[in-house]
Amino acid sequence: MALPKAKEGALEARLQALATPDSRGWLAAARAEAMTRLQGMGLPARRDEYWRYTDPAALNAPEAPAAARFEPGDEAEPFDGMDRLRIVFVDGVFDPVASDDLALSGVRIERLATAGAADIHWAQGLYGVLEARGQAPVARPFAALNSACATDGVLIHVTGKATKPVSLVYVHKSETSDANLHHCVKLDPGAELTLLENGPAAARFCKVLEVEVGEDASFHHIRLQGRDHERRAVTHLFARLAARAELRSFTLTANGRLTRNEAVIELAGAEARAHLAGAAVGDGDFHHDDTVFVTHSAPACESRQVFKKVLMNGAVGVFQGKILVRQSAQKTDGYQISQSLLLDEDSQFLAKPELEIYADDVKCSHGSTSGAIDDTALFYLQSRGVPRAAAQGLLVLAFLAEAIQEIADDSIAEDIRARLERWLNRHAAKAGQ
Repeated sequence: MALPKAKEGALEARLQALATPDSRGWLAAARAEAMTRLQGMGLPARRDEYWRYTDPAALNAPEAPAAARFEPGDEAEPFDGMDRLRIVFVDGVFDPVASDDLALSGVRIERLATAGAADIHWAQGLYGVLEARGQAPVARPFAALNSACATDGVLIHVTGKATKPVSLVYVHKSETSDANLHHCVKLDPGAELTLLENGPAAARFCKVLEVEVGEDASFHHIRLQGRDHERRAVTHLFARLAARAELRSFTLTANGRLTRNEAVIELAGAEARAHLAGAAVGDGDFHHDDTVFVTHSAPACESRQVFKKVLMNGAVGVFQGKILVRQSAQKTDGYQISQSLLLDEDSQFLAKPELEIYADDVKCSHGSTSGAIDDTALFYLQSRGVPRAAAQGLLVLAFLAEAIQEIADDSIAEDIRARLERWLNRHAAKAGQ
């Protein structure tokens, strides 16, 4: 079926503004297939079902809207005290000087820009493959655009237990940068890896992360999205889990004009486990969208979705989450919760939780709530000498605690709590001026 003229024109303008990456070897074929998918669906419009709450205009625009850089001052870089392998991208371009050597025991790391020229590579069985599977039943045009046009990224093959985390650091320097990065991670049976991500990346950022988790393997993913307030970003996590595999992913978002994080997870092997969590805090012209799709295709699997948003001064939060349980997925345990804490009457939370179940022996639940600070709890703290702003901060941290508890590493969880507390203190001080 032919695309509507509006979608066709928007896609043509977007592609003309993108620098066409050099395509050779196995990557050329993968990019061509992605381009075919993209041309069949076009870019999203506000009338599309899963974009009704988030206006994609700034993501569709041929040029990235300008975004000023945020200067963090003396605050330390996230994960600064950890022993980790740092891989740095500046406005989507690999920085070899700022990056560590890519050698790591039990892990093979290559850049997409160089490995893509080979005739044969392990990543050709993964790059664009999970993204293509994730296009049904809901089209994800920006993921296809990324597979077709991403200029760089990392390919990580984990054969054993990684001796330290791999840390992807995204630096934003140009106020008009438009970055597309595509990462692939393959964990062999029994392998383990922690992947860290932090930084604003660019004025406009599009990223795809495809993860294949083998039998009995474990993948931990922790992401802190940068504090540049005017940035726009659309990110995608596609993952497929084999038997007894484990995936845990947590995202903290503070600031950002527009952020949409999509996750498409398939539990393909028996007794696999996937835990997805997110905490977002936004002030003013802040729009944050979590769109999650978890498919249970095998028996005795477990999934958890825990998403919390704190919104103030007209900020907007969106959650669209679905659990699909196929007939073969008996003994499924699926849990989904999305909640917002609105600190004023101008902010709003838009939620669309879904369950689609075809098995008859399952335990699935979902819930979504939105509310204000508990006046009784606030009064209790103030009556014991806690200033109002500090009391409100304590209640906000308590509200976000369930999402942060999904982080397996206690030291990282504590660092994230401290960062959230500083964010709340800064905004309390700003409000008191």
